[in-house]
Amino acid sequence: MNSTKVMFVAEISANHLGSLDRAKELVRSAIKCGVSAIKFQTYTADTMTLDIDNSNFKVSKNHKLWGGKKLYDLYQLAHTPWEWHFELFEICRQHNVIPFSTPFDHSALDFLESLNTQMYKIASMETGDLDLIKKVASTGKPIIISTGATHMHELEDAVSTVRSVGNDKLTLLVCTSSYPAAPSDAHLNRIKTLQTKFGVKVGISDHTLGIGVSIAAIALGATMVEKHITLSRNDGGPDSAFSMEPNEFTELIKEGNSAALSLGNSEWSLQESESESRRLRRSLFITKEVLAGEIASKDNVRAIRPGHGAPPKLLGQIIGKRFKSNHLAGTPMRLDLVD
Repeated sequence: MNSTKVMFVAEISANHLGSLDRAKELVRSAIKCGVSAIKFQTYTADTMTLDIDNSNFKVSKNHKLWGGKKLYDLYQLAHTPWEWHFELFEICRQHNVIPFSTPFDHSALDFLESLNTQMYKIASMETGDLDLIKKVASTGKPIIISTGATHMHELEDAVSTVRSVGNDKLTLLVCTSSYPAAPSDAHLNRIKTLQTKFGVKVGISDHTLGIGVSIAAIALGATMVEKHITLSRNDGGPDSAFSMEPNEFTELIKEGNSAALSLGNSEWSLQESESESRRLRRSLFITKEVLAGEIASKDNVRAIRPGHGAPPKLLGQIIGKRFKSNHLAGTPMRLDLVD
């Protein structure tokens, strides 16, 4: 039996909309959904970029969600104030849900360490920051690296950096850094690619709408599913368009656990639950009363349900032979009943 348990992670991101009360409500809603962990993002606008108003520091105008926005303004709007972290982490811990975060620079990691954070994530956009990755990996805690917008050689460097400090608690997340992402861009077969190449656990950071892609990822061996959560997409916010509402997250966890359980193992065997179906399979029966010496034919021996007689494949060995004795209709047919 497959004992793999999927870790479901709710990403709060910017969906608190600048309100601590809403952030708390999001955390409590995620807990009610049954998540394994809740992830935050730890940065400030100043640790992410410069407050400069030119095209280099703006999102491309054709971006679906944030087109034309100044990076500094976007991060100022979306960040989770550091002073909120302790209280939000405590709510998680009171309900045995793991709180963790993505540190975007060394000061954020130091701060998160002061909160005894249990594990860390490296965001897709930070996979090239090997100094940060090394410092995070040096904590010895589990580290999750999202692979969106990352070339394979860059991913090789990131994995080598984690392993260079003796940290083997690594999970890679297949990810498409597009918001929202199209299912056709998910390429979930990369799960097997990463498992084979790096010998690590692999999950998915899913920015598609709905639960289909995440369920498919679980079927392909994903051990972690991360999705953004919001109270309602109608509330707006930088991440609302690709976030799941609580009822959807609940459904994801329910169906995701079913998908994980259904994988089972690769050995072919009948299940105990199939015993009655097995008993009712077709087999050979005498279908009309026969007398000793009468010839077995397709008129008096047929393959019918249930399965107490000889296998149907033996019918050719029985037809044309004579019955040794009298038999009533409904008698299970066996080879030793004929000469």
